[in-house]
Amino acid sequence: MEYIIVCGVVIIGALLTFFSGFGLGTLLLPTFSIFFPVSFAVAATGIVHFANNLFKFLLVFRNVNFSVFLKFGLPALFAALFGSYLLISIGESSVLHQYSIGTISAQVTTLKILIGSLMLFFALWEFIPQVEQLQFSSRYLPLGGILSGFFGGLSGHQGAFRSAFLVKSGLNKEEFIATSNAIALIIDIARLSVYATGLKFELITGSSGIVIAATFAAFAGTILGNQLLKKTSLNFLKNLVGLFLALMGILIILGIL
Repeated sequence: MEYIIVCGVVIIGALLTFFSGFGLGTLLLPTFSIFFPVSFAVAATGIVHFANNLFKFLLVFRNVNFSVFLKFGLPALFAALFGSYLLISIGESSVLHQYSIGTISAQVTTLKILIGSLMLFFALWEFIPQVEQLQFSSRYLPLGGILSGFFGGLSGHQGAFRSAFLVKSGLNKEEFIATSNAIALIIDIARLSVYATGLKFELITGSSGIVIAATFAAFAGTILGNQLLKKTSLNFLKNLVGLFLALMGILIILGIL
């Protein structure tokens, strides 16, 4: 059942992120959190996110605007390393509170509070029009890179900040999609290099199959997105992302997931 749930979510997320620049990570992280510990869910999401970004890059790389890429991407790269190391440092934090609801045992930790709070924050991008429409001058591209990279390394939520800053950088639609993808790719490379040395993947038995399945589901969603969807058709899906993100964020903060 988890394969069906995860792969279905990934296909929807890949469709959404092809045009908007974000969506796959925000959907996949809380879904993985249902089946795995939060720190591993962040890393597994990073693997799928990276594989899909690499595949997408092969489709759109000719339209990358390298001036914007350098201004935004280099700060994002170093910030992603810092955010990833922070995730590693708090990943094994002690339990702050433990309680039971019927047969459900819940553990509240620093990491869960942090990740859940970030999920609730980024849900604002889906629910509040004024927040969703935030746009920033192109001179703030390095700041956008720092924010996107840091949160990308810490929780995987890099796309909302990236899209908000890049939309005012003078890029056309093709350049926006390609440049956003190239930046996401280097953030994924940075954070996965840290995750690989700091997170205990071997503790999660039987996890490789679902990660591989999710990766191929992301490829399928990207192919469909490249052929079928227009950006204006995604409002309903983006609202669903926000609802799902907020719900999972609350459950993670409460220690239920």
